[in-house]
Amino acid sequence: MTDRINILIVEDEAILAMDLSDMLEDEGYYVVGTANNGRKALDLFQHNPVDLVLCDITIKGDWDGIETIGQLVSVRQVPVIYLTALTDRSTIARAKETFPAAYITKPFDSAQLRLAIEMALNSFSLRILAPQLPATPVTEAKVRPLTGEKPTPEKDPSRTAPILRINDALFVKQNYQFVKVLLSEVLYLEADDIYTTINTTGRKYVVRLSLSQMIERLQANRLARTHRSFVVNLDRIDSFSDHEVMVGGHSLPLGRNYKDEFLRHFPVC
Repeated sequence: MTDRINILIVEDEAILAMDLSDMLEDEGYYVVGTANNGRKALDLFQHNPVDLVLCDITIKGDWDGIETIGQLVSVRQVPVIYLTALTDRSTIARAKETFPAAYITKPFDSAQLRLAIEMALNSFSLRILAPQLPATPVTEAKVRPLTGEKPTPEKDPSRTAPILRINDALFVKQNYQFVKVLLSEVLYLEADDIYTTINTTGRKYVVRLSLSQMIERLQANRLARTHRSFVVNLDRIDSFSDHEVMVGGHSLPLGRNYKDEFLRHFPVC
C-alpha cells in the first residue's frame, strides 16, 4: 500500500523482532523485513523502499547496530530510531555520532513507539529541508514518556506538523498517524480557507494548513501555483491553455496573476 510507512526492523532476538513487527502492523505501518545482523539489514535496505529504520544497538555479527546504521545511511539517508536496553554514556555518545532521529529504551509500548516514529519523521524532515542547520539528534529523554500513558496533543510535538516531506514522499497526518503519499501521485493542491486538500490519483487528504504554508513547507520545485486556490504538479499536467490547466482529467483555472510564473516552467526551445 502506497499510503503506509515502510519500516525495516534490525533486531537479533527473534521473539522481540516478531512482537515488534506485530505491534507495527497493528498500528498501520508496513514492515518490509526483519534482519538479525547488519549485512542482512543492508541487503534488505538496498532492495526495498524503506522510510524508517528501527535498529537494536546490540545486535550480533560483524557490525553492531551503530555500525549497521552507518552502512545504511551511506546508501541513502532515512530517519533512524535506535532500540536499546543500554543507557551508558559511551553507547549513547557513539549512537549520537550517526545522528539518529530518535531512540527509545526497552521495554516500550505501542504508544511510545508511535510517538517515537512520528517525532523521528518530523525531526528528519526538518533536518533535510534545512541542510544549512547542524543536524541535532533527538535525545532519549525527549522521545519516551515513561508513564506509558497515551500521548495527548499537548504532549505530542509531532501534532504541530500535519505534513512532512522526506525525499520524494509526503507524510500526511491523518487522525493519530502519518500516512505516506508519493509526490509523483499528487495531482494538485486546493485551498479551502485555513485548510488545503491534497488531490492524488487515488484519494484526497485534508491538511490544516493554508496553501501558502503548504508550499513553504513542501519546497517542491515541481509544484507550481496557477491560481490563488490551486497548485499543480507539473509532471501530471495533461494540457493547458491561456485560461486553464488540465490535470488528471480536472480542469483548473490559470489566473492572470500567476500565468507568467507558470509559463517560466516551460522554456521555449
